[in-house]
Amino acid sequence: MKRTIIEIDRDKCNGCGLCVDACHEGALAMVDGKAMLVSDSYCDGLGHCLPQCPVDAIHLIEREAQAYDEELVQERMKEKENKQKAPGGCPSVQAKTLHIGGGCPSAQVKTILREGFPAKMAQLQPNPATAQSELRSWPIQIQLVPVNAPYFDGAHLLIAADCTAFAYANIHEEFMKGKITLIGCPKLDAANYAEKLGAILAQNDIQSVTVLRMEVPCCGGIVHAVQEALKLSGKTIPWGYAIVTTDGALAQRV
Repeated sequence: MKRTIIEIDRDKCNGCGLCVDACHEGALAMVDGKAMLVSDSYCDGLGHCLPQCPVDAIHLIEREAQAYDEELVQERMKEKENKQKAPGGCPSVQAKTLHIGGGCPSAQVKTILREGFPAKMAQLQPNPATAQSELRSWPIQIQLVPVNAPYFDGAHLLIAADCTAFAYANIHEEFMKGKITLIGCPKLDAANYAEKLGAILAQNDIQSVTVLRMEVPCCGGIVHAVQEALKLSGKTIPWGYAIVTTDGALAQRV
């Protein structure tokens, strides 16, 4: 039969998994890092997943497809629920402090409130002298974060190269505190950071941008991406960058 059903452009898909979380019928799954329609029979064609896609990779089309089977959907959802409840099931549905919402942890959008954090996490952090994490949001990978994530409203951004967190010991207190952190590697990631960051800057009330890069030449790409993103956004937003040496020192602030 010919009916309306979703189609996923796997070339556009960035693997964030938000559409999988949004599908009430369990019709979508992550396969080889990309979203995929599991079966025509599970898709009702209503498109609840479309608004969740940050890269416009999902569309409704008309084609020959198996009929939507509500009974099969109920069986599938029950099976998924049983797997999640079982020991060793998906961590996203296990009880966890400060865990907000459901779905795959790698792409689950959440805001992390730090007020009263040490008391709430006393069992996990028995030593009060232990440094506190200043991470305020999730996800933090540039390719995974949704452009319209709620924590961007009024935010000060830290855009950091991956290696800086391992090289600079005081990154949480000195750079991440009070900021929303995004990370990436311009050498290893096959992605257009400028386009994604430009959309984030254009669509949200960003107060400032700080870039933290390593001293190695390839890391200059993340600074260039931010410069291009600012141009694409059409906004004048205060920004600057700092450089970390490969032996873990802070070499320069601009």
